[in-house]
Amino acid sequence: MVAFVGSLIVALALTGVVVAYGKRRPVGAPLSWGEAMAAATFAFFLMFWAYGVVPHQWLTLADNELDWRSDAYLIGPGATTFENAPFAVTLAAVKDLIAVVIYGVFLGIHVAMWAIWQARGERAESRRKAIAEQTTPYGRPLARRT
Repeated sequence: MVAFVGSLIVALALTGVVVAYGKRRPVGAPLSWGEAMAAATFAFFLMFWAYGVVPHQWLTLADNELDWRSDAYLIGPGATTFENAPFAVTLAAVKDLIAVVIYGVFLGIHVAMWAIWQARGERAESRRKAIAEQTTPYGRPLARRT
């Protein structure tokens, strides 16, 4: 349990590092070779951690500590819930479904982070333009306090 929760915390912390760095990095700033290599290594490590370590730790937890085997049923004959259901769902199937959900959540976070990173210039330009034109980003005039 500690390994799974710890790996999840590390993945979220690494994701937070990307968000914090993206907020302070100027749009269009030149990138040196060393910075590019460090960023690529960090991105590879983050994807390795999110798509490799976290699901592995979940599957290890479910197999060992929780004892979710293919002969233990959640639904179906011999199960503690819905024993008379016309189909059977094993705890191993639930374990694998949760692993798929973990992959899906990290994929969604991955896509959202790329979209936020790519759109950061548009937000900064919108703010700069609004200040220059004395309007809000929605085109309304700025109200002054007297």
